[in-house]
Amino acid sequence: MPRSFLSSLDHSRHARWLQRITGADQALAVCDAAGVPCWTAPGHTDLEQWLLHLNPEGFVWQTDGEGMQRHDAPDATLLYQPVMSKGRRLGWLAVRVARVDGAADAPFEWDALAEALEDIAASIGDDYVTHGELNAMADELSDRYEELHLVYAIDRQVQDMTSGEDMFGNLLESWAEHMNADVAAFIKPGDNLCVSATNLSAPIHNLDLVLVEMRGDLYRFAHSSRQPIVMNDANDPRRAYIFTDMPFKILCCPVFQDKSVVAILVLLNHAEKPDFTNSDRKLGEVLANHLSSLSRMHSMLAETSKFNQQMAAALIEAVEAKDPYTRGHSERVHHISMEIGRALRLPPRELDNLFWGSLLHDVGKIGIPDAVLCKPGRLTRDEFTFIMVHPERSYEILRHIDRLKGAVPGARHHQEKYDGTGYPHGLEGHDIPYNARIIAVADTYDSITSSRAYRAGRSHEVAMAEIARVAGTQLDPAVVDAFAGLCLAEPDWIAAFGISRDTLPETTAA
Repeated sequence: MPRSFLSSLDHSRHARWLQRITGADQALAVCDAAGVPCWTAPGHTDLEQWLLHLNPEGFVWQTDGEGMQRHDAPDATLLYQPVMSKGRRLGWLAVRVARVDGAADAPFEWDALAEALEDIAASIGDDYVTHGELNAMADELSDRYEELHLVYAIDRQVQDMTSGEDMFGNLLESWAEHMNADVAAFIKPGDNLCVSATNLSAPIHNLDLVLVEMRGDLYRFAHSSRQPIVMNDANDPRRAYIFTDMPFKILCCPVFQDKSVVAILVLLNHAEKPDFTNSDRKLGEVLANHLSSLSRMHSMLAETSKFNQQMAAALIEAVEAKDPYTRGHSERVHHISMEIGRALRLPPRELDNLFWGSLLHDVGKIGIPDAVLCKPGRLTRDEFTFIMVHPERSYEILRHIDRLKGAVPGARHHQEKYDGTGYPHGLEGHDIPYNARIIAVADTYDSITSSRAYRAGRSHEVAMAEIARVAGTQLDPAVVDAFAGLCLAEPDWIAAFGISRDTLPETTAA
């Protein structure tokens, strides 16, 4: 690097500096540590060859201290000054002058030349230190950029968060690609969580066994050592008890929560790939710290989700306890609605809103008198008015829960009709919230196929015919089309829900 550094400098300014101080155009050359010229002053075209021919004649770059040195050649005298930086010789400044025999006959002009060469050499040495510091700073900035890139990827992943394992899996995919690693894995034995992503440069036929090894001895070793583990060398003594007979390069970083190691983050590469570096280790520690926060957040969200589902189940149980004939209705409508939502490729956030809206769409029935809700015969006009109140009751119950604000419109408007004749607000067409239009199709299907006190449930074929008939008046035709396409694939839930069939679909003989 010193030679490339010396070659990169603008030595013409050093030549001008020397000329101003000495008052003469000096035959200046800059040589590397071996004495090979890197630069020679313009106008002295033979200087490089003259310097190179000194060595065959027995000249070596001897020094006595760090000041200017002298060597008398047959045709001229070489004055040279070592260029030093922090005790390291970078090269030489060399000036060819007319030969003067005898040290006592040295001209006074050489004193000024010696001082100038010392100053130039010191300036180059300082430039080298600065250059090294700038390179170190550039490397540091590069490392920080890599860290920031990872942090940005994490933040973006959190903003697009879906389910927990999807979140970890997508992040590991990004990291494996970013680090050019064959395998990236997040192992949390306490939650029985093992998520991995691959970016293979060559096949790994025993990947399942590799992941088992990560969950076993590697995790236990990291849990005990509480330090990052880097194994690049095939002869690393730790391979006697970690990844025995597996020649992969490994970077493993512990993931802490409350000062305890709860998980590990692992990168794995084939032996032919470059070693994991300290920079890789630092990046791994950065990601491990962020994954610790995400893991804690994931656990909290899982607990909150479990609580929400338990609360929803309690509300549904309260509604269905009033009318045993509707038992299971909310769960069936919820299941079918989610199938339609996935078929329509709803984004994750809308699917979540549909999840809760469809599950709680009838919660308002908790306020309807039993005499109306459980009446086996035809309802009077006033009794039907009570029924029409339940979507607004659902809204009044759910609107106080911030977590369900996105789900409320689906529950509130699932009884609206596509032609504007529904309730509670008489919305029409696309003014009806999309999730409400989905729930309406699922609700209609289950209402037809479920048994009531006054009739048995109708068949799947009858329900599909009726839904097709009211498409465009009661139901959104686009949602009906999606539902019909879904049913053509004979989904498992038709049989699971005990829905009768007029004719079973033909099966192809083997």
